[in-house]
Amino acid sequence: MDGRMTALSSRVLDPAAATPSLPLFHARRWLADDAEPVARVAAAFLISCAGPEHPEHERAVALLAEPPDGMEELAAAYREGLRRIERELAQVFAADPAVGERWDRAVTAIDTAATADDVAEAVWSALFPQAVGVRHHENTQISALRQTRTIEIEGLADDPITDPAGEVLFTSNVLLTVPDPSTDIDVLPYPEELRTAIRAAADEPQRYWFDHPIQIGVEPAANELLYGLRGLDDAIAAEPDRARVTCLLSVSVTHDGLARIARQYVEAELARDGGLRHLDVIVVTEDETRALVEDVLVPALGAVGTEVADALRRVFGVDGRYGRHYSFLKAVLALWHVIVDPKVRATFKIDLDQVFPQDVLLAETGKTMFGHLRTPLWGATARSQDGARLELGMLAGALVNERDIGRGLFTPDVAIPERLPALDEHVFFSALPQSISTRAEMMERYDGPTIDGRERALERIHVTGGTNGIRLDALRRHRPFTPTWVGRAEDQAYLLSVLDEGAASGRLAYAHAAGLIMRHDKEAFAGQSMAAAKIGKLIGDDVRILVFSAYLEALAAEGANALALHRLLDPFTGCFASATPHTLVLLRQALRTLRLAGSGATADAREYATDGARRVAEELAVHGRPDVARRELALERSGWAAYYRAIDALEAGDATLVARARDILDGCRVQA
Repeated sequence: MDGRMTALSSRVLDPAAATPSLPLFHARRWLADDAEPVARVAAAFLISCAGPEHPEHERAVALLAEPPDGMEELAAAYREGLRRIERELAQVFAADPAVGERWDRAVTAIDTAATADDVAEAVWSALFPQAVGVRHHENTQISALRQTRTIEIEGLADDPITDPAGEVLFTSNVLLTVPDPSTDIDVLPYPEELRTAIRAAADEPQRYWFDHPIQIGVEPAANELLYGLRGLDDAIAAEPDRARVTCLLSVSVTHDGLARIARQYVEAELARDGGLRHLDVIVVTEDETRALVEDVLVPALGAVGTEVADALRRVFGVDGRYGRHYSFLKAVLALWHVIVDPKVRATFKIDLDQVFPQDVLLAETGKTMFGHLRTPLWGATARSQDGARLELGMLAGALVNERDIGRGLFTPDVAIPERLPALDEHVFFSALPQSISTRAEMMERYDGPTIDGRERALERIHVTGGTNGIRLDALRRHRPFTPTWVGRAEDQAYLLSVLDEGAASGRLAYAHAAGLIMRHDKEAFAGQSMAAAKIGKLIGDDVRILVFSAYLEALAAEGANALALHRLLDPFTGCFASATPHTLVLLRQALRTLRLAGSGATADAREYATDGARRVAEELAVHGRPDVARRELALERSGWAAYYRAIDALEAGDATLVARARDILDGCRVQA
């Protein structure tokens, strides 16, 4: 094992450490024969990282070699993890001596630490530099980041959105999963054919993981699909110039067997819930996207090779990880404009666990939802602090939690952590930079003397999955996308694909829409689905580190300046791209397993450790590898280039293909 790794690990794990707050955990307790097996294996891995100087090292190595019954796969994953760490650190320290020097300074800082805060800062300096210097200096950090994000407006939009109901295609995603184990499928109010398909899907292995997918069979009051559409319908009803609005829904599934019944389920739930007064709902499943590709888009390209057609098939669709449907919900705007409604020139995505609190918006900002979408910042041009020209072709709002809105619309939805970091948070503590970024970027009101929203505004890097939009002209000019392999933070990944481009119009950027805030209600109605997906979400964050790290390496291989990217993306978006991602994730998994086990959450610890080891191993073998990410990024760029060539061809006018596309999209309309 690398000497710097053993030096760092031994200092935070050695039971004889003289530094206050150390060791982080007492290994002897977790190595005991009667301890929770997953915790025993996790502790053995961590002590193995500390090297032979640790008094329990020999025992830990033996336990990994001959693990408790049922722990063979987990122990094998950790044994391979030790080899991965050694390889990774050797490569990184050789390629970038500054990283090794940072680790050396961290070891020295631990030796001289006087407080628990000092220990956390020292470990972060090696593994999670975005957290260094934040605690106890939060306001200074917020002010500095807000200054970094401040931009000089060169020209407001010549053609701002003036009729949101007619010019904006609202979109959202419906994520479906199998029923909760306690649900009696036999009594669900669906045809027997649908119930049979649900039973079969429930017996399949899960392929994709989402934060809180809709569990089929959940009662209407807790159904995110119905909740979000009702909320949007009510918001439109509160507009002074209300009109019918189109809302396009993509439907993605966690189990393959749900794909063929996805439309039937959504339509059944909407019919059972009653009509929507102001919404025309479009439901798009993988079947419809496949038909669009095969019957319209590929033919529109003319004589193209199989490789190009396959690349288009790969990127254009709604099933799979988050990145696939997220890109679709942006890119579909171009198709909709050409095929269905040429008046539509922007799309705005919402999440269905969020609603526009129109009365509060009007009271605290003087504008309704439509009023905020009319901002001339959406489509403006600007200059960043470093002189880069920006095209503000995208718009980003913010969120307030339902439980907090009584304290005011501009209440941040992420609290600044005031406690000391827990075990795993010593190596990765994303809540800290996230809380800073939320306040600096999302809570700006444009009511001060320096940032007024007319001459100066904010560029947004940190965005949420809903409450953001893109104009058609920016979409077709820049062609941003989220890679299909991105399974979390697809919203953060979307802009990365075009951050280093040299378009004459300027770098594509998000304008901050001050006061365009949606109320986040998931805790108020989706508790069951959130609980069911809790561990999957934790694992998804681990995978996110691997994916984002490999993705930024792939961008650097294309010519992007890695240091410049981090300067732009830090502290929050960039914190998931680590110099040592394998090391970071493996340490985090082991420490978090111990934290869960130590808190008494034994079942969660087992699920997290075993499922997490499997999913991380799968990711490391594929998209966690920069060489794979580089190859697939190039492939997906070619797929999206083909899509926009097909749009150009359709716009030029092939009546037969246009008619077929219109027929497919008309078939997606939900009949009221």
